[in-house]
Amino acid sequence: MFVHHSDLAYSVRVDQPNPMYARLLQQAIGGPEGELRVMSQYLFQGFNARGDTRYRDLLLATGTEEIGHVEVLATAVALNLEGAKSELVDQVATNPLVAARLGGIEPRHFLSTGLGATPADANGVPFSAGYVDAGGNLRADMRANVAAEAIGRTLATRLYEATDDPGMKDMWRFLIARDTMHQQQWLAVLEELEDPANAPGDFENEGEFAQVAYGFFDHNADAPPPADARWATGPSIDGKGEFHVTDPFETAAPRPDLQPTPHDIHRGPEATSGNGDGNSGPGFLGRIGAALGS
Repeated sequence: MFVHHSDLAYSVRVDQPNPMYARLLQQAIGGPEGELRVMSQYLFQGFNARGDTRYRDLLLATGTEEIGHVEVLATAVALNLEGAKSELVDQVATNPLVAARLGGIEPRHFLSTGLGATPADANGVPFSAGYVDAGGNLRADMRANVAAEAIGRTLATRLYEATDDPGMKDMWRFLIARDTMHQQQWLAVLEELEDPANAPGDFENEGEFAQVAYGFFDHNADAPPPADARWATGPSIDGKGEFHVTDPFETAAPRPDLQPTPHDIHRGPEATSGNGDGNSGPGFLGRIGAALGS
């Protein structure tokens, strides 16, 4: 159950409204680095969580917090548009040079939402659930969450640098601080699991694959990795092997010898099988059709 309070998660103040900056803010809402991504990611990880309920509660609590962050940013977009000078809109409509670049303004802020935010990025591309990582494995999800917060915090610092508005800078200070905590809490879960190993944690590399699991395949033909490279020498992070440099040709195999294709795939006569004349029985698609018909 979700309950909404009318209070914002943090105060939003815009001292100098800027419709161009409103467009930049959209990236933090609907981009792959944005709040809609982490909101959806944490909520679905929590919805699907099994086992120890404290991890489910942690994910749902943080996912709910991210809903509030979307509201904060949507409010910031609206406030940056509220004071937009009408001549800025007129310029887009009348000046061909400005119109070509849209003056940096997202036209749908005026045409579609009436001075409001959209669930899209800075280029107007709608938010995609394809950005969401919810793999159903706690270790994998925690690593995905650390990465999501890391790239999100990086975007936040860039948007902080992109404005001189004191109110906007104050808002970003808060959101950047929260991104700090979120990175730290996901790292803390991984530490609590006492498992710096790979996800999932219940599959071991055995036999000949134990060596493959910790070998750095050196595909750089110009020079070997540095002698002190952490990923190429010394004990592995999980303590189960030794990093070493491996010649990728050691595991190479002959190129595949693919069979000719049936005639009805139409890859050309040079790739057609013996029944290419159509007289040796049904082709591949014909067999599929017969199977579906049954």
